[in-house]
Amino acid sequence: MPRLLDLDSRGELSAAHVRLVAKALGKSERTVWRWLAAAREDHRLARVEAPHFTVTTEVRRLLALWGGNASRVHAELVQRAADDPNAPAVPSLSTLHRAIRRDLTRGERAGLKSGEAARRAHDVFGQRPPTHRNAVWEGDHKHVPVEVDVEGELATPWVTWFIDCVTKAITGAAVTAHAPSRDAVLASLRIAITRSEPFGPVGGLPGQIRVDRGKEFLCATVTAAMGALAVPVTDLPAYTPHLKGSIEALNDAVEEMFLVSLPRYTGRQKLTGGRLADPDAPPLTYEAFVGLLLDWVTWWNTRHHPSALNGKTPVEAWQADATPLTDVSPGQLATFALEDDGRTYTISTSGVRWRRRDYLAPG
Repeated sequence: MPRLLDLDSRGELSAAHVRLVAKALGKSERTVWRWLAAAREDHRLARVEAPHFTVTTEVRRLLALWGGNASRVHAELVQRAADDPNAPAVPSLSTLHRAIRRDLTRGERAGLKSGEAARRAHDVFGQRPPTHRNAVWEGDHKHVPVEVDVEGELATPWVTWFIDCVTKAITGAAVTAHAPSRDAVLASLRIAITRSEPFGPVGGLPGQIRVDRGKEFLCATVTAAMGALAVPVTDLPAYTPHLKGSIEALNDAVEEMFLVSLPRYTGRQKLTGGRLADPDAPPLTYEAFVGLLLDWVTWWNTRHHPSALNGKTPVEAWQADATPLTDVSPGQLATFALEDDGRTYTISTSGVRWRRRDYLAPG
């Protein structure tokens, strides 16, 4: 409009100008002439929006109260108007629905209906820029939904593992038949750091480790062990899986690509009445399960092609990265998983006494 008004004020405006603007905007020439007439008359250069109902703070409060149910909110507003002649006019139910769809995002509507977790599902998360191998590892525990035979009793194991965020290589994994503790974390870290046989070729010291407030990861033993190697352990806020997407994706992948195929997988579909399709399937022994899981870790590192690696396997991506690695001496690794209680023990003729037992060197 400013350009057309300028041409009009100088007497240079023509139908060709209006036709060109109409074509560019996808409007009819008649519409553009009407806009121009309105601009000449009251100097209005933009469309005047017709008044419409908007979602107010009170309407939001009612939506939260009624779990996002617009019909219940409308009924509440109608009841208020009937009780108070001075209450604001109540829009129709269809108008309220339109206002909610227009003024609230999909995430807000989902949150009002189902809570904060549903709202976060609609959030937009950026990706961290890729750096180099061993820049950052992420660690987590995965409760395995498979019943295995542990010395005659059924149990669901746990795996504690670490992944390199750039190459997607699983650097270390430890399996326990019980809920993991600091020993599982230290064992997995030692495997992850070691690059000699039978481990490697991935490994070495990472620049940083990210975990999500797991007490086993943040205990004094683990932080002291990594702190002695100048590796910080970053504590992420609770309930923020998007901040450690690499390990969360690995947790999902192992279940979808491997665990679902094992006997006595607890997440398998059920028949009518909640009955299992094969409730008497013989379970794997704990040793057999550990072997199969470690075989899958080898497959992931050497034969799997994650989409982020442009056709490479994690090991190929690792070996293609020329970033220098920092190894730990065997002497340091020998005591890595040992905890010092800070006390001094005296060597007597019976050896070193600890917890009512005497310990002697071999030979």
